[in-house]
Amino acid sequence: MNIAIIGCGLIGQKRLNAFEAHCLTYAVDTDEKRAMQLALTRPEAKVSTNWKDVLQDKNTEAVIVATTNDALAEITLSAVQEGKHVLVEKPAARFSEELDPIIREASKKNIKVKVGFNHRYHPAIMKAREIVDAGGIGPLMYLRAAYGHGGRIGYDKEWRASKEKAGGGELLDQGMHLIDLSRWFLGEFTEVDGFAHTYFWKMAVEDNGFALLKTHDKKVAWLHASCSEWKNGFSMEIYGKKGKLHITGLGGSYGVEKLAWYRMLPEMGPPETTLYEYPFPDKSWQLELADFVDAIKNDRAVMSGLEETRDALRIVEKIYKGSSK
Repeated sequence: MNIAIIGCGLIGQKRLNAFEAHCLTYAVDTDEKRAMQLALTRPEAKVSTNWKDVLQDKNTEAVIVATTNDALAEITLSAVQEGKHVLVEKPAARFSEELDPIIREASKKNIKVKVGFNHRYHPAIMKAREIVDAGGIGPLMYLRAAYGHGGRIGYDKEWRASKEKAGGGELLDQGMHLIDLSRWFLGEFTEVDGFAHTYFWKMAVEDNGFALLKTHDKKVAWLHASCSEWKNGFSMEIYGKKGKLHITGLGGSYGVEKLAWYRMLPEMGPPETTLYEYPFPDKSWQLELADFVDAIKNDRAVMSGLEETRDALRIVEKIYKGSSK
């Protein structure tokens, strides 16, 4: 499948590394040097600073959109209108209503739009889902998760600190991964509570977000996303009536990815424990792209689509609204 990349920063590069060299048709970025750098090993690819060039290219079948948040929805909608499938980075938009016209247009044209929640494709998380689906920890009760980093000098001057460009702060950034995974394991949330606040960074968006989410049958997700974590970290604990799963690390600076499976014994007490470690390179980007291409080729629904993302964005918006009171 011939694919164009719009947005040639860190995530654009990760996306490029997930597919074959000959498949790249365009590298687009407002910074021409960055676009040229991304296309350096792809001699057949064209380079542009105008994303609209891609839409007129009949050879391009799908587009990866990895720009700042303020451009995600506009580019995605335009690509769908031109009949191109789209893999757009989360959160896919700054506000949930920005997704409405894309949903309508994609449905009308039968275009696949997948949102980049690559964490679903991490091995520890996939293994946890496999164990849950097999009844390995019994019916689920609740989960708690924390995800965060420590920022860097000048972080409060970057685009993620701009309300206009980003739409929100840490809850809309890493928090969206936590919300997406929580919904994937527990189902739809019917009650939303939480708090977003700026504690450390001098910026217009929050550096910490807290969420307490409940399903109709009172399964609970207790979540914390932070960019004042100081030591990069990821932790998700999933509790069932027969045991617990604990996922830690995502590789790289987040530490080796691990999964601990604690199985409750009939006599209770210390659980029977199985540990899994995944020290090899992160393949989630390749797996996510392969799933996207397969959905196109077999005309099936994509996982982590626009409707799911709109629901997740609405959760963030409810917490923002409550925090402003």
